[in-house]
Amino acid sequence: MSSKPQFQLAASLPIVSEAPGRGILPGVSRYTAALPVLYQLDTQPIEHVGPLIQRQILHGSQSTLMKWIVKAGGVFALRHHSSEQITWITEGRCDVYSQGKKFEMLAGMIIVIPPNAPHEFVCTEDTIDIDFFAPQRQDWIDAEPR
Repeated sequence: MSSKPQFQLAASLPIVSEAPGRGILPGVSRYTAALPVLYQLDTQPIEHVGPLIQRQILHGSQSTLMKWIVKAGGVFALRHHSSEQITWITEGRCDVYSQGKKFEMLAGMIIVIPPNAPHEFVCTEDTIDIDFFAPQRQDWIDAEPR
């Protein structure tokens, strides 16, 4: 396991401060409950997946969050995985194909893709896509440089 941090914290803002007595449940020890970690997604490293696709990724202990930045014509080939996938198109447009159906997604729309459901995406406009996966995408964690 790498000793270098995988993610960048929000750098210039003093966002975390002491709040005595707040956010504490009696009976939940500070030794068994992990402290939340705050990130700013836009400061995460950008990985170039292909000429039309970039991504930024965060892994929690049980989930994965992904921001895709896709140029018009970007395609995510037919695939399936064991994680449930929730996709939110925040900008642009994509067509999603699954099991003989076409789902037209416009900005603001969300699709929930069950585990192991075959799916493919074709982005017909420049698109920002936020994906949430649970459980986390272990295949991506295993592929990350260490």
